[in-house]
Amino acid sequence: MSETPLIADLGAPENAPLSDARIGVVTFPGTLDDRDAARAVRLAGATPVPLWHGDADPAALRGVDAVVIPGGFSYGDYLRAGAIARFAPLMAKIVDAANSIDKLPVLGICNGFQILTESHLLPGSMIKNDHLKFICRDQTLRVENNQTAWTNQYDNGQEITIVLKNQDGQYVADEKTLDELEGEGRVAFRYVGWNPNGSRRGIAGITNTAGNVVGLMPHPEHAVEPGFGPLAANGTYSTDGLGFFASVLSTLVGEAK
Repeated sequence: MSETPLIADLGAPENAPLSDARIGVVTFPGTLDDRDAARAVRLAGATPVPLWHGDADPAALRGVDAVVIPGGFSYGDYLRAGAIARFAPLMAKIVDAANSIDKLPVLGICNGFQILTESHLLPGSMIKNDHLKFICRDQTLRVENNQTAWTNQYDNGQEITIVLKNQDGQYVADEKTLDELEGEGRVAFRYVGWNPNGSRRGIAGITNTAGNVVGLMPHPEHAVEPGFGPLAANGTYSTDGLGFFASVLSTLVGEAK
């Protein structure tokens, strides 16, 4: 009996020019999507490096070139989503590296976005969806800023389809902060067709001023290989999430659009 072939290989492509790029993937107690994020990194052609939330060693970041903080329910979302994770020893190192002169690229996905706001790497906060229910659906986003470390392989205004799944996904901020985000072009993604959680101004993701830190609620790591993940508008399986990981690799080698 022949084995059913995998649609995508688990390993990085052979002789991939960026396979020596090292992307850290953080795991907290309650993290759910670290393996998915690591797989997305591999499929993009880089090497995923597991990082542990409680590592207080000075070399805890293990020389990585970028960091992904994946989704889940860190520390069970006790107090509020991301509120405890911000105090993890590794987060202090990530904050310092993101704010350093080298501007470590950091991507926060779902719970990772919540952790980035709690850590003050990104402004605003996340609260429960306005309908007070967990939601899981294929979601269309519009790329509003393609000049960040994680979006430079998309076109401005491009619509992409990735997975959305959250309970505390409503992005909120005061009007002054929202105006600043809009005026400075720091809204990275906006929901298209429907605002699924009541986020202010339909914001799905934002970036910091330098463009090295990006957070969003939907999950690009679940839309990275043919045959799996969300259905795009044209009826094919979306691999739109790969653009995030291709973008950071292009940033690392200075080949961004």
